[in-house]
Amino acid sequence: MKSVITFVILLGFIAFGGASLNGDVTWLEGSGKASWYGDKFHGKTTASGAKYDMNELTAAHKTLPFGTKVKITNQRNGKSVVVEVNDRGPYVASRQFDLSRAAFSEIGNIDKGIMPIEYEVIN
Repeated sequence: MKSVITFVILLGFIAFGGASLNGDVTWLEGSGKASWYGDKFHGKTTASGAKYDMNELTAAHKTLPFGTKVKITNQRNGKSVVVEVNDRGPYVASRQFDLSRAAFSEIGNIDKGIMPIEYEVIN
């Protein structure tokens, strides 16, 4: 059932231009905006059931399956970080990812709050 849901999600991304297929492996990639969340959610339960740890390299995404590894690249400086999706969000339509404080600070300035990104599913 999980693989059927994943297939439907990927098919939707392909149909609407948010994904591409390369060779025998399915790669989801795109661009958009990422924000971060931290202190007020630290230690609370995420949508996946895991405790949110703002010091771990994790992210929230609206539809990607929990456990998906995604390479996030800051378009302004070219720095990248690999995160694991363990939560749902962001709940702002114009953003594609909410990164943990640690993930955001690896590639950008947390004082900015939002950054333009490119993303690529790597598993």
